Amino acid sequence: MGPLWQQCCRSARKVDNGRVNRGSGESRGGANLPALRGYNEALLLDLLRGAGPVGLGRAELAARTGLTPQAVSKITARLGADGLVAEAGRAASTGGKPRTLLRLMPDVRHAVGVHLDRDGLRAVRVDLAGRVVAESSGPLDFGAGPEAAVEVVVRAVARVGDPARTPLLGVGVVAPGPLDHRAGVMGRVTGFPSWKGFPLRGVLEGRLGLPVLLDKDTNAGAAAAAGAWLRAAWPDADADADVGRDADAGPDADADVGGPHTCVYLHVGTGLGAGLWLAGGVYRGARSAAGEFGHQVLLLDGPPCRCGARGCVEVLCLEAVARGDLPEAARILGEGAANLVALLDVDRVLLGGRVVAAAPEVFVAGVRAVLATRALDPARPVVALAGAGVAEGAAELVLASLFGRAGG
Repeated sequence: MGPLWQQCCRSARKVDNGRVNRGSGESRGGANLPALRGYNEALLLDLLRGAGPVGLGRAELAARTGLTPQAVSKITARLGADGLVAEAGRAASTGGKPRTLLRLMPDVRHAVGVHLDRDGLRAVRVDLAGRVVAESSGPLDFGAGPEAAVEVVVRAVARVGDPARTPLLGVGVVAPGPLDHRAGVMGRVTGFPSWKGFPLRGVLEGRLGLPVLLDKDTNAGAAAAAGAWLRAAWPDADADADVGRDADAGPDADADVGGPHTCVYLHVGTGLGAGLWLAGGVYRGARSAAGEFGHQVLLLDGPPCRCGARGCVEVLCLEAVARGDLPEAARILGEGAANLVALLDVDRVLLGGRVVAAAPEVFVAGVRAVLATRALDPARPVVALAGAGVAEGAAELVLASLFGRAGG
């Protein structure tokens, strides 16, 4: 863990504890205070990431943050000394001296994301722009217990390692919930009681010798969806899926760089869950329990769910998938999504997971049709594919701390 990463994390926590969080639609203002040096560095890095290879001038950075030009010059000099920022050429002259542009250097640090599913694992290594530079996948028996899974994770991280030894900011590991994100401890995952209370984050930090972030797979899906807006600014970034794509949207479609202020990510795989991206960051709830979307009851006295209840969205949807009735599965997913939209009033509903990936048109159309029928407001949320995987989102959660965002 490098000094800059530590400083950014400490400063972000100070800002969060000091209630300097920004609500939906507010700009991200800087603060000329020595105690917030790391926060201001992260703020400039975030703007440069959103600008892509073209970069921004110091005057633009000052105008967007409210920092003084002198403060911006000092901060960018420090970032340049760390190799994180470099000159990107000069902007066209508008009558005066051409402005020097600065850009983020995405290859100087990497992050790793690992997605633990009930029957498989995928690991990726990404650069600071969020682009995948290495990946690995393979089988995983979640029921074999946490010790066996730890060995699989350690081997996967080694496989995506960089022979050039680019410094790693850390490893994001995501798994089915419930779990305690703050403590790094697993909860009683439905159907897998042996995981309850296992300190996965601490064990992996000891084995890997790197900072480890533990979160739910659905929260990583939400972070991946938000990160896709930033990756779009960089060459070779993953393109959004054609199906369900919001054609008018782009990196600058919202007031704050980084995508929609409010969206839900719905994951349909071996289970159902939701990730919530609210007011510029992942919303986890007071006990890291937010997003248990699959266990809302739609049918009283319906079929029993593995959670112990009856008629949950998860059991109804997955039973429809098992019998090959994907339109019905999409309709059930849409009914659950409509409940969530009515509760949270989000801008976008983003779909992901292996079941959705197998029939994207069916699920996008099905969910969209239900929302159109049940919408209380004519300005309905966009329904689209997430456009990025959960493992990428796990890595994005690690990057979030460097860029001063609330995702991690």
